[in-house]
Amino acid sequence: MKETKTRNTSAQKPSIKSIRKFPSDFSQLLTPLGRRVLDGKHPEYQAPFKQPGTPFTLLDSVIDKAYARACAQLMDRQLYEVLVPESSRIPLDSITGMTESYSERLPKVMRFKTAFLDWSRRKKNAPSYATAEKIGLIEMMKSESFAKFAESITGLDLLRPAACQVVCYEHGDYQSAHVDYYPEKDPTCIGCVDVHVMMSNDAVKHQFMMYEKNHHFNHIVEVNLPAGISVYRLPFWHQVTPLVGKKGREHEARRWLLLGTFQIAQKK
Repeated sequence: MKETKTRNTSAQKPSIKSIRKFPSDFSQLLTPLGRRVLDGKHPEYQAPFKQPGTPFTLLDSVIDKAYARACAQLMDRQLYEVLVPESSRIPLDSITGMTESYSERLPKVMRFKTAFLDWSRRKKNAPSYATAEKIGLIEMMKSESFAKFAESITGLDLLRPAACQVVCYEHGDYQSAHVDYYPEKDPTCIGCVDVHVMMSNDAVKHQFMMYEKNHHFNHIVEVNLPAGISVYRLPFWHQVTPLVGKKGREHEARRWLLLGTFQIAQKK
C-alpha cells in the first residue's frame, strides 16, 4: 500500500529537474501567488507604483523556484556559449583629462554577457537569436501574460510586444550608474517599463541594485534571487554592483536576467 501511495503522489506532483524548452506562456512559470498577482487579485503588490517617486519594486515567491532552476540550467546548456560580451571601460583620460577640480564625469561602464532577442536588433544569422527561438525563450517573453503581469503591477497601459534581451552576470560583472533614458525616442520623458525575470544559481554570494529616491542614491536591494521578478518604471538613476561568487565557486556563479522593455501607451 505504501508503495502504491508513493507512486500516485509522485505522478500528481512531478519534480521539474530538466527541460528542453521554456513554457510557451509566461504564466506557467508563476506560483499560485504569482498567478493571483497577474490576475490583479493582490492589490498590495500594486501599491508601490501608486506612491509618488517610487520607480522600482521587487517580487519574491511569484516564480516557481524548481522551474526557474531548470530554465537557468537550460540556458547554461544551450544559450551561454552564444552570448556576446558587453563591455565598456572607464575612459583612460577620465582623470588626467580634467582641467578643473570636481568636474569629473563618468559615462556608463559595464561588463556582462548578453543577447538581444528582437528581429530588428539581431545581427544577421545571430546564433543567440536562433538558439533563443529554438528553446522557446522568445515565444515566452512575447506571450500576452508577460505583458499583462507588467500592467497588473504598474497599473499602466503598455504597448506590445516587449523589446526582449537576455543578460548573464558572472563574478565581477556589473553596470555603473545610468538612467536608461532615450531622449531621441522619448522627448516627453514619459518613460517605459522594464520587467526583469531573475534566476541565480547557488554559487552566487550577492549582487545588489542601488537606486535613487528623492534625488539621492540612498536605496539598495539584494537582487540575487533564485527566482524573482523586479519591475522598473524608467527612467531613474540606478546601478548594479559587481556580482560576487561564493569563495572557491566564483567560476560557477551566474545570475540570469530575462529583460522585457515595454513602451507606455500615451493617453489620447
